[in-house]
Amino acid sequence: MPNSNVSRRQFVQSVAAATSLLTARSNAAVVGANDRIRIGVIGAGGMATNHMRTLVKMRETDNFEIVNVCDIFDKRLDQAAQLTGGAPVKDYRKLLENKDIDYVLIATPEHWHYQMANDALEAGKHVYVEKPMTQNIAQARKLADKVKATGRKLQVGVQGMSDESYAVAYEHVKAGELGDIVLAQIDYSRNHVGDFWAGNDYPIDADARPGVNLNWEAWLGPAPKRAWDPERYFRWRRYWDYSGGIASDLFIHRATRLLKALNLSFPEYVVATGGKFEFKDSIAEIPDTFNVLADYPGGPTMQLVSSMANDTAVDHMIRGHHATLYFTRTGFTIKPQKQFEKDIQPVTYEKKGAEDLTLHHRNLQAAIRTNEPLNCDSTLGLYGVVVCDMAVESFRKRQYLKWDKEKGAAVRA
Repeated sequence: MPNSNVSRRQFVQSVAAATSLLTARSNAAVVGANDRIRIGVIGAGGMATNHMRTLVKMRETDNFEIVNVCDIFDKRLDQAAQLTGGAPVKDYRKLLENKDIDYVLIATPEHWHYQMANDALEAGKHVYVEKPMTQNIAQARKLADKVKATGRKLQVGVQGMSDESYAVAYEHVKAGELGDIVLAQIDYSRNHVGDFWAGNDYPIDADARPGVNLNWEAWLGPAPKRAWDPERYFRWRRYWDYSGGIASDLFIHRATRLLKALNLSFPEYVVATGGKFEFKDSIAEIPDTFNVLADYPGGPTMQLVSSMANDTAVDHMIRGHHATLYFTRTGFTIKPQKQFEKDIQPVTYEKKGAEDLTLHHRNLQAAIRTNEPLNCDSTLGLYGVVVCDMAVESFRKRQYLKWDKEKGAAVRA
């Protein structure tokens, strides 16, 4: 048994070395490429601005330019144009008509992700769409099919997938070093004063005037029609019309990590619990505390923990019968269970990548130029949407849900 484990460790080390070499080669290909990539940006809010600042810093070294920027709020649009030098466009469909654009960044509220990404693919563009890939399961299935039909590249903005330690962790899992996997747990918690996803961190801009410098109807788009509400526009994560709250904004990051580390696809059962336990008077529709248990066929259970009223962290770990894998800020460690410590050797892995916008965009650009595998493609994006959307539906209906393989949908268990 010990000799077997040594060979497994050597195998995993060789995989990690190969991954590092491929990353280095792909980065060199991007920096030295003569084929200049042209980007269009749809959305100019907070997350989109983070993207644009990142892209501006890397555009010369990575040989691309930002051609167009688009937003329905004139103030944000003007700021985006000034930041990037891209020509401003108010209607994203006009941006997609620009044949010079190779790929579009979609960093809008969740309720627009599907339609914009689908339209971009139909226009022949490659896509970087912020997480979650779509707002619901039906949309995610359609979009994954569209990617296959068009042959375009689609990167989902779960930037943590540019941290290769999750893929390397799976090699240890696959080699059997942890034994049968029974439980994977992870969290994403925060703390707020006064109200959550509100206050100074999510300010309401008094300059926004619908019908004057902001197209409210265009922003609503496929969502239910409502009168102008600055709370909904600036703090949209708090409303079911536009977001799944903690599930789609936070858990999508964490669930995708475990999906990658365990090579999981569709869950068998999902149940979610929670409520507004601290911010009881908040106008937010979503809960401030939200927790999920998702059983995958044959195991494990994925446990997702979150509260917006207490940020004490939970260990991010994969529990196996023989050993436990702990994810850390620098990579991961594997510690054998006492009963098997004579047969299982401890492991420490130091990651090469990171949860990083630069790496994630660079990966998409390398995929476009040299067909490098995407770190978070539409298939992985679909699996993430499935577990998170099932969690939202379970919570809202207060039902235990089951995945129906034939229907490709969640049904009451």
